[in-house]
Amino acid sequence: MTEENAGIKRNLKTRHVSMIALGGSIGTGLFVASGATVAQAGPLGAIVAYLAIGVMVYFLMTSLGEMATYAPTSGSFSDYAGKYVDPALGFAMGWNYWFNWAITLAVDIVAVGLVTKFWFPNTPGWIFSSIALVLIFLINLFSVGAFGETEFWLSMIKVITIIAFLIIGIATIFGVIHSNIDVMKNLSVGNHGFVGGPQAILSVFVVAGFSFQGTELIGITAGEAKDPDKSVPKAINQVFWRILLFYILAIFVISALVYYQDPRLLSSSTENIAVSPFTIVFKNAGIAFAASLMNAVILTSIVSSANSGSYASTRMLYAMARKGDAPKIFSRLSTRGVPVFALILTTLIGLLAFISNTKGGSVAYTWLVNASGLTGFIAWVGIAISHYRFRRAYVAQGKDLNDLKYKAKWFPFGPIFALIISIGVIIGQDPASFTNLNLEKIAITYLSVPLFIVLFVWYKITHKTKMIKLEDVDLEQHR
Repeated sequence: MTEENAGIKRNLKTRHVSMIALGGSIGTGLFVASGATVAQAGPLGAIVAYLAIGVMVYFLMTSLGEMATYAPTSGSFSDYAGKYVDPALGFAMGWNYWFNWAITLAVDIVAVGLVTKFWFPNTPGWIFSSIALVLIFLINLFSVGAFGETEFWLSMIKVITIIAFLIIGIATIFGVIHSNIDVMKNLSVGNHGFVGGPQAILSVFVVAGFSFQGTELIGITAGEAKDPDKSVPKAINQVFWRILLFYILAIFVISALVYYQDPRLLSSSTENIAVSPFTIVFKNAGIAFAASLMNAVILTSIVSSANSGSYASTRMLYAMARKGDAPKIFSRLSTRGVPVFALILTTLIGLLAFISNTKGGSVAYTWLVNASGLTGFIAWVGIAISHYRFRRAYVAQGKDLNDLKYKAKWFPFGPIFALIISIGVIIGQDPASFTNLNLEKIAITYLSVPLFIVLFVWYKITHKTKMIKLEDVDLEQHR
């Protein structure tokens, strides 16, 4: 154990790491937004988009896995970017990622209030939001083991729901469950399953990208995993196939059983769970309480996302404080090994954004949400660049690749492919705003990009940093 992690408790078991990586990418993107992707791009268009993004995420995870097993650290890709590329990149990525998850925590807390209105329409949503925030704070305050166990069971609920959905869906497709649905007609819509052309598929790429965000959490958990040499590679190999299987099969079932022009698919949102494609399929199968069931599952997903967000942002702030990129107070640990001051600040940011929304400050809240919108993709870009530089530095310094405990496949294709797709998804957020020169929409959609650049340039100028030469890259720190 390195000095950096001396106070951190390595209490995350292999099953925790696997479920955190799996659960981090299964949420409302699959349970709700997947229906809208079928409506926009057609059955095959949606499958192609999710398949391509899934493959890209696999390469990202293997890149991160190679670095995380070689040098596990709570700072993850922020530390790797700072050591293998440029300290300015590490600084910008660290603050970018902390901000992303702190705001995501606020977004999820607000969403809890919206979802609970399904059962309690006359009760103010802020009551349930407040309860959720306190609960998440206490879970993360107790210990990393408590966080891991909570995530394990929350993720398990999501996995069981998807498996039940697939079983019921396939049984309906093959006529085991009687229905009047014309499966072949649903699957062959448009131009043999494609609708809307390349632009529609690109728009689904964006949705799919957001759906898969959270898989990079595996890099942060490596710093507190009991046996990262074994748990991280195992999680990567298992999770990729499970995610791909869940997403591709789920979208196939949705496409086969729900017509792509069904108005319910076009209006997917967490505020109306009746339009979730999962709810529609369960209802068609005769499950009377389908809407209530899916509302409970989506509430579970939101709480899981908020819990993961609190953990990820707290650990990133802690790691930055350890290396001097954030105030030293945030590196202080409780007796249970929890960076308590980093947790308090993260929770306060979530609380302030939540209050601004409930008090009518929706403009400020909207800007905060938009400012964090692309930060996950920026993190992916940083992971790809860091791994490319790490591997080149490893070879340049005469080290044997066979000594790596986990080796990413298809280098350098993997990180280069992930880099190109990630940049393409960032640019493809709203290309029409550039075509029409709508400066307001450009500012709202791409706000996180200039924020990242400002952080990078400010650090580079004030600290006079340069890209680290391959021969000078420090490959021993964090090992």
